[in-house]
Amino acid sequence: MKITDVRVRKINEEGKMKAIVSVTFDDEFAVHDIKIIEGLNGPFIAMPSRKMSEGDFRDIAHPLTSETRNRIKDAIFAEYEKVLALRKVEAEQAAAKVSPIAVPEIPLPGVDESETEAESETE
Repeated sequence: MKITDVRVRKINEEGKMKAIVSVTFDDEFAVHDIKIIEGLNGPFIAMPSRKMSEGDFRDIAHPLTSETRNRIKDAIFAEYEKVLALRKVEAEQAAAKVSPIAVPEIPLPGVDESETEAESETE
């Protein structure tokens, strides 16, 4: 099974849950609501789950082998890092575009420019 698409649906700046991701396999099957969680030993993925009546959570869908889990994790983290880098570049570009506005000097009608310069020198 080949991972054909990874989409970062939501990114959180605050808290332990950093993002929600969808993964498509073979352009035919999608798994939504995979979470990127910041844990004590670094980020990890949490597969979509639901809360059981006993209060614990059970995965709705999950990889059966560690090899498959690692391929999914690597694809998710690669896309997540790409999205974060793009957001950083966009923020830097937006900050660079915000510059002081240069206001051109507009001569006032009926006022001689030499008079206004002489007045400002005497002040």
